[in-house]
Amino acid sequence: MKIGAPKEIFEGENRVAMTPDSATQLQKLGHTCVIESGAGAKAGFSDAAYQAAGVEVVKTAKALFEAADVVVKVRGPEEKEAKLLREGQTLISFFWPAQNEKLLELCKSRGATVVAMDMVPRISRAQKMDALSSMANIAGYRAVIEAGNNFGRFFTGQVTAAGKIPPAKVLVVGAGVAGLAAIGTSVSLGAITYAFDVRPEVAEQIESMGAEFVFLEFEQTQDGAATGGYAAPSSPEFREKQLAKFRELAPEMDIVITTALIPGRPAPKLWTEDMVGMMKTGSVIVDLAAERGGNCDLTVPDQKIVTDNGVTIVGYTDFPSRMAAQASTLYSTNIRHMLTDLTPKKDGVIDHNMEDDVIRGATVTHQGAITFPPPPPKVQAIAAAKPKEKPKELTPEERRAQEVAAFKKQTRDQVALLAGGGALVLLAGLFAPASFMAHFIVFVLACFVGFQVIWNVSHSLHTPLMAITNAISSIIILGALMQIGSGNWLVIILAALSVFMAGINIFGGFLVTRRMLAMFQKS
Repeated sequence: MKIGAPKEIFEGENRVAMTPDSATQLQKLGHTCVIESGAGAKAGFSDAAYQAAGVEVVKTAKALFEAADVVVKVRGPEEKEAKLLREGQTLISFFWPAQNEKLLELCKSRGATVVAMDMVPRISRAQKMDALSSMANIAGYRAVIEAGNNFGRFFTGQVTAAGKIPPAKVLVVGAGVAGLAAIGTSVSLGAITYAFDVRPEVAEQIESMGAEFVFLEFEQTQDGAATGGYAAPSSPEFREKQLAKFRELAPEMDIVITTALIPGRPAPKLWTEDMVGMMKTGSVIVDLAAERGGNCDLTVPDQKIVTDNGVTIVGYTDFPSRMAAQASTLYSTNIRHMLTDLTPKKDGVIDHNMEDDVIRGATVTHQGAITFPPPPPKVQAIAAAKPKEKPKELTPEERRAQEVAAFKKQTRDQVALLAGGGALVLLAGLFAPASFMAHFIVFVLACFVGFQVIWNVSHSLHTPLMAITNAISSIIILGALMQIGSGNWLVIILAALSVFMAGINIFGGFLVTRRMLAMFQKS
């Protein structure tokens, strides 16, 4: 099959659906590749680079549609592009079938098969084709960069000769892929970062990244996550509680990044006009949901505005396109993985298996019929683990009872250890000479004291403690070396074993310590 990528005609779209690297991989599947001249120029990929990768370059989109068996695009086709499709041809691109019924009908009437990358089911096997997550990751990162570009201060706090600079406070609303990317970028820049999501199970992810999860004191009667890992619509009561919390936070926040989307619905309004009015002059709002109406009341899609109180609201809808080279690389990789599944035998022949969950879920037209919406996948996405319940706080009486029980158990263990040691001493005293008894008693007492010392050291300090025990091991080696020349074969064997085992402890201890110290050294 011949895979073709036309130039994107949507205004401001800089991405391309095929890169020279992805074309090389597609050729390994048995396909040939063709691209429209200049299609990759805005993303930094020249025609010469494609030709060097074995890709045929054609001059016009019409010529490409005529030559290609499979057309790969970023944006869904415009009407004039859809009319170039022919029967049996396959189109792979973002499509948004629920919002483009007329385009869906047109593609069906042309007899083309359409694979919508935005419809790839969110199951484990399909993660490599999840173009929405790839682009959301870029959008979240770029949102923080755009916020920094419009924010007149540092993200990180500093202490300088000219005075102390406080760190910026950033609130990320929504902890999906874009939200987590924004959190990671904001934290790495040194800002104090807060994050909110209707799904309480993501709190652990947020906190593991160094941000603070914004909790609501509200008992939800429904799960905050819908099918596929997206957020579900919230109840009116929850929404009011949520807005009240945002009004409380608004005067403190320097930067707000909103990422909340619900599939098939307009973006929920989470940052109202009165919240914008509460924010400080110079604050920034970046609305990643602008293309779906925006999470902020005042967002204007594709524009940056400044309110009367000096708050900048960024409503760009092309964040991935602003990082065209990176976005094209990730998106073309998603396309390549989709084509890998469509070419199971790697013989250059497309096998559109509608029994495959991923292919069926992403296919919206096939063989002259509309196949959207798809049936639910046979293999469901793994549900997020429910958050662990916080341990119940003990009363002073219960805590005291626990301490007494622990003390009694420790006492029993110590008595048993002493009893065992005493029995050994008594047994040895009956049969061993007096000189042996003197050494054996010291040995038993050393074991007892050593056990107590090590047992009461925190587990996190066991490895550093090993380095200190190297000193003890060196004493053992010295004693063993002195005994090797004793002439008694049993003593010589025991002394040699002592040297060997103590040597392992010394060298192993220093090696582990060295590795630990290396973890704290900057590369």
